[in-house]
Amino acid sequence: MRNLLPLISSHPGGRSALTCRYRCGDACFHEVPNTSDNEYAGDIIAGALSRRSMMRAAAVVTVAAAAGTAALTGPGTSQAEAAPLAGHPGKKPKPTPSGARGLRFTPVAPNKDDKVTVPDGYGQNVVIRWGEPILRGAPAFDADKQSAKAQAGQFGYNNDFLSLLPLRGEHGRQVLVANHEYTDEILMFRGYDPANPTREQVEIAWAAHGLSVVVVQEENRTGKLGPVNRHPLNRRLTATSEFQVTGPAAGSPLLRTSADRTGRKVLGTLNNCAGGTTPWGTTLHGEENFNQYFANGSSVTDKRYGIGTAATERKWERFDKRFDLAQEPNEAHRFGWVVELDPYDPESTPRKRTALGRFKHEAAEPRLTADGRPVVYMGDDERFDYLYKFVSSKQMKKGNSRAAREHNLTLLDEGTLYVAKLTGDSPAEEFDGSGKLPSDGEFDGSGVWIPLATGTTSHVPGMTADEVYVFTRLAGDKVGATKMDRPEDVEPSPRTGRVYVALTNNTDRGKAGKPGADEANPRNANKHGQILELAENWDDAAGDGFAWRLFLVAGDPNDPATYFAGFPKEKVSPISCPDNVAFDDHGNLWISTDGAQLGSHDGLFGVATQGERRGELKQFLTVPSGAETCGPVIQDRRVLVAVQHPGEIDGASVEKPASTWPDGPGKIVRPSVVAVWRKDGSDIGV
Repeated sequence: MRNLLPLISSHPGGRSALTCRYRCGDACFHEVPNTSDNEYAGDIIAGALSRRSMMRAAAVVTVAAAAGTAALTGPGTSQAEAAPLAGHPGKKPKPTPSGARGLRFTPVAPNKDDKVTVPDGYGQNVVIRWGEPILRGAPAFDADKQSAKAQAGQFGYNNDFLSLLPLRGEHGRQVLVANHEYTDEILMFRGYDPANPTREQVEIAWAAHGLSVVVVQEENRTGKLGPVNRHPLNRRLTATSEFQVTGPAAGSPLLRTSADRTGRKVLGTLNNCAGGTTPWGTTLHGEENFNQYFANGSSVTDKRYGIGTAATERKWERFDKRFDLAQEPNEAHRFGWVVELDPYDPESTPRKRTALGRFKHEAAEPRLTADGRPVVYMGDDERFDYLYKFVSSKQMKKGNSRAAREHNLTLLDEGTLYVAKLTGDSPAEEFDGSGKLPSDGEFDGSGVWIPLATGTTSHVPGMTADEVYVFTRLAGDKVGATKMDRPEDVEPSPRTGRVYVALTNNTDRGKAGKPGADEANPRNANKHGQILELAENWDDAAGDGFAWRLFLVAGDPNDPATYFAGFPKEKVSPISCPDNVAFDDHGNLWISTDGAQLGSHDGLFGVATQGERRGELKQFLTVPSGAETCGPVIQDRRVLVAVQHPGEIDGASVEKPASTWPDGPGKIVRPSVVAVWRKDGSDIGV
C-alpha cells in the first residue's frame, strides 16, 4: 500500500490565512457561532439500534421502486429499512474497463502546477477574466487605471457559481450568469494598505462584488466560448445596485433602516457563493459570508451570525454608515438571503426571497414535486450549522408566456421552510472519531424535516414568523436541528431525485466542548469532508421524512477512514474538501473542491452514483496555485469551471504574485472562467 499523501496546510480548512481574511473574515479563528444545546446526532443514535430491531420485527414492508427511488408501505418503518439507498433498481449495466459512461477519461494526477490541467485529449480556453468589459462604454481592463465606473461595466472579481442558459434565436450563443463572491484587495491594487484603503479602492471593490450576466458565443468546431461584448442582455449587479425584498418578512421592522423605512429595498448583494438554476429560467444566488462586511456588532443575533464587535478587514464602514451596525443595526439583516435574478430581463429588479430564510447560504438548488411545486434545498456553510429546504405552496406554470413568467416569479414567496434532523441507525459507541465504518457496513439512518414557518405562521415556540425568517439559525437551534460539518452545495439528482449534500470539513469536531463524531459526521478533526446522500420518503420532495447515508467520506484512498460508496479504493482519485456539486446527463455527480489537503491543488472530480461502478471517482482537472474550483457546469460537450482567487497565498501581493495565471509573468493574476472540451468534438467522458 502506498504511503498516505501529505497534508499541504495546517491552517483550518486547508486554506491560506490570506483566503480566510478576505473570503470569510477569519471565521475559523472565531468562536463557533452555534453554541446551542440542542441534541447532536450522536446524542440520539444510542437508542436507534433497539428501535430498528423492534420495527423490523413488527413491520410489514412492501417495496415499490421507480426511477431509482424507493417508496414504502407498512406502519412504523423508515425508508432506510424498507429499501436500500445504494444502486439503481432493475438490471445493472455491465462494467466497462474504461469507466462509467461520462467518466471515460484518463484521470488527472494530483499536482501543484500553476495552470489548469485537463485530461489527455482535452482542450481549454479562458472564457472571460476579471475586468473584461461586458457593458457598452466600459473600457478595456488596465490594472493600473482601475475605477469604480469602469468596474461597474466589467466582469466582476472572484467568480463562483456559474449558470449557462439557452438563448433562443441566436445560434451558438448562451447566457452565462456568474456570482462574484468577494474581493482580494491586496491582489487587486498595487501598493494596497489594508489599514488605510482609499475611497476609490473601496468603491471599486463594491463594483467588483455581485453578479454578472454576459452572453457567450461558441466557436465553430471547438468547445471554446467567448463573451459577446455589449449584448443587450449583458448586465452587472453590484454592492450598490437596487434589490427588492419579497416574501413574508418583506416590510418587517427588523429589515427597516434610516435609508429604507419600508424594509423592502436593499442596496447590493454581497458574498454570493454558489446558487442554482430554476426550471422556469431564473437563477438563484446565495449570500454567504456577509457577516464580515459589518462592523461593531453587539446583539446576540449578531454574534449568532458571526458578526464581529470591532472594525472590519476592508474598513467599508468608514465610507458608508450602513456597514456600521452601531449606526444602522438592521442593515446586516438585509443580507444572508437567496437572491432570484431573471437573466432574460435586463430591466428587472432582482429579489431577495425571505421565505427561504436568512443564514450563510452556500447554494439553493430546486427540484419539482410530482404536482409541479418547487422545492429548494439549502446548506448553511458554518461549522455545526444546518441543512434546510423550502417547499412552495404554488405550482409552476409551463411555457414562456408573460403570464407564466410573472406567475413563476412568485413561486419562492409562499410555502414552508424546514430544517433537517438526522438520526443514525448504529450505536453511538461505534463512532470513536476515527471514521471507521460501523458494524452494519454503512453510515446511514433516517431523518425528519422540522417545519419552521409557513407564510406568516411560525412553527417555532417563542418566535414570530418574522423572527424565524430573519434569525433562521436561532429557529434551527430551538427545534433541535442536527449540527453538520459545514453543509455547502446541495444538489438533487435530475435522474433519481436523491439529494447530495457537500459537507466540506470541520476541524473543530471533537475538540473540547465541541460535538464529537456521530454517524453523519464520523471523523473528529475532520479535514477532508464528506458527501451525504438523501432520499425523500416515497420520493416525495414535499414530505417530512427521509433516509440518508454517507455516499463519500473524502480523503486519501489509502486512509482507512475514507469511503467511496463501496467502490474499490485503489481505483479512485484522492479527493479533499468537496464544495460545489453538479450533475451530468448520465447521472454522474461532479464535485469541485475548496481547500484540498492532500498535496495537490484543488480540482474537479466526477463520480458515478448508480450501477456497478457507483463510487468510481476520477479527477478531471486541477486549478492553478492558490485557486479554488467553483461553479461547475457540465454539458454534453463542454465543462465550465470558475477559477476563483488564483494566487491567494500568504505573502502574495500585486508586487509579489504567487501565481502568473492566466496571462503569464508580468501580468496581474485574474480570477477567470474556463471552458474544457474534447479535441475530437465528442461528448465529455464517453
